[in-house]
Amino acid sequence: MSDTTSLVEQARAWQRDDCDAAMRAALDVVIDRVEAGDAAATEDLRDAFAGTLQFGTAGLRGAVGPGPNRMNEVVVVRAAAGLADFLAQSGGGSVVIGHDARHGSEQFARASAEILSGAGLTVLMLPPLAPTPVLAYAIRELGCAAGVMVTASHNPQRDNGYKVYLGDGMQIVSPADARISEAIARVTERGPVATLPRSDAWTRLGDETLQSYVRKTAALVDVSESGPVRVAYTPLHGVGGPTFLQVLANAGISAPTVVRSQFDPDPNFGGMPFPNPEEPGVMDAVLALAEQEGCDVAIANDPDADRCAIGVPSPDGWRMLTGDEVGWLLGWWIASGNRRQGGRNVLAQSIVSGSMLEAIAADAGLPYSQTLTGFKWIARVPDLAFGYEEALGYCVDPAAVRDKDGISAGLMFIEMVGSLALRGATVLDVLDDLAVRHGVYATGQVAVRHADPAVIRDIMSALRSSPPSSLGGLEVTAIDDLERPEDGLPPTDGLRIALRGGNRVIIRPSGTEAKVKAYLQSRVEVKGDLDAARSQAEMQLSTMRESVARLLTAPEKSTESP
Repeated sequence: MSDTTSLVEQARAWQRDDCDAAMRAALDVVIDRVEAGDAAATEDLRDAFAGTLQFGTAGLRGAVGPGPNRMNEVVVVRAAAGLADFLAQSGGGSVVIGHDARHGSEQFARASAEILSGAGLTVLMLPPLAPTPVLAYAIRELGCAAGVMVTASHNPQRDNGYKVYLGDGMQIVSPADARISEAIARVTERGPVATLPRSDAWTRLGDETLQSYVRKTAALVDVSESGPVRVAYTPLHGVGGPTFLQVLANAGISAPTVVRSQFDPDPNFGGMPFPNPEEPGVMDAVLALAEQEGCDVAIANDPDADRCAIGVPSPDGWRMLTGDEVGWLLGWWIASGNRRQGGRNVLAQSIVSGSMLEAIAADAGLPYSQTLTGFKWIARVPDLAFGYEEALGYCVDPAAVRDKDGISAGLMFIEMVGSLALRGATVLDVLDDLAVRHGVYATGQVAVRHADPAVIRDIMSALRSSPPSSLGGLEVTAIDDLERPEDGLPPTDGLRIALRGGNRVIIRPSGTEAKVKAYLQSRVEVKGDLDAARSQAEMQLSTMRESVARLLTAPEKSTESP
């Protein structure tokens, strides 16, 4: 039997177990092309059946399509059944489900509700097109044992995902992820998904939980002593727009000017390849609108509204702040603005984020913590007052949402802009003051995509076996293998490389994409001339970037010291 024949038989067997007529039809088309000798179709089908989409601490995430290595109803039903088994072993309880506007999201959410309800759990469904922070809020607000959010956040439009939270309102970590994965495997072994019990005895919630989130979030700020702020806003074709507008209205903030062409949810994201505010060109429309309308700040949420991007006017025109700059500003505002609640006073960040927050915390006399990448770790910091990661993720109200929340972050940033305006200052002035006080921190990334995961493993192995002695002309002073971390962090695949002068590189495989990523930090003390220090830091960062990019592109060169 040829490899192609075996692949087609595997696909036909899958097709018989798939209750989704649209997926069965799509698979028919692919199989016909494969049998006609279409090489591209054969490669696509081979990838769709190359193993199983793995359930991990990020849940599931992948391209929508037929096959075990894609997001589809079969994969989602098995995940829901595995989650039901896990919850049954943990004492049962209720589950709340939310979904965004991506292709398949409503279908996957409904199938999950039917499976979880069929397993005897109480299932509550949020109103359609819920932002991820509302789901994270709803879990504890409703006293649920778990929550499921069907979203792929800012991934390409072809993708979807399945994110699981437990009753503490936080994303799952080990060992819960492994236990759920094992339960999914047991479900798969039991036979066809059609044999799994389903029930329609789940409940569609009204907007009470959403309105509770709106009121709670709006109460975070006090704009009675702030100047008026003109805001330009876009939800980037996602689901955050109506909720963001409601929160601003409840907080007493004037309605923003919105990018109308990007306001309504669109699973194709207006043709954007990556609906991620960090990608080149994605913020262009809101920045142009902000300039045209004479705004004070431009704000974007990513499609599920758990991230927040900020643009501000500068002497050289409008520019985006980096994720680190927004994190430092919000950290400074919370540290100095008495926004801490209930004794919470810890400022925290992921290890790959720029480390100025540590200096800000020390300056305010507050405790500070570093965690592994991801809010599943940041949210677990005891007494957290504020946490952030450089990928535009900010938690400004951990008492309500133990996850990143782009809506509350945008709201608090507006409060800060208005308060500073009354003092005749801007956020750029604050960044200048922080740089003079703590040094210039220039941060950046290098991300190299590799189709073959083995290449990424080879790169990491080569770096461990023959680490560089210098990067970008800077001497390597220490290397911390994060598989055996020296500071109490949980082990993970990554390297933290310290360079002379307080500079730093962290290299790790991406947790959600086929990439190897490096996070760079260049630090320069300000000795009188801030502009000169910034230029020096940027030049140093550029040299580091070129050097690291060569390491990540060609594993056979990873033993060099570029």
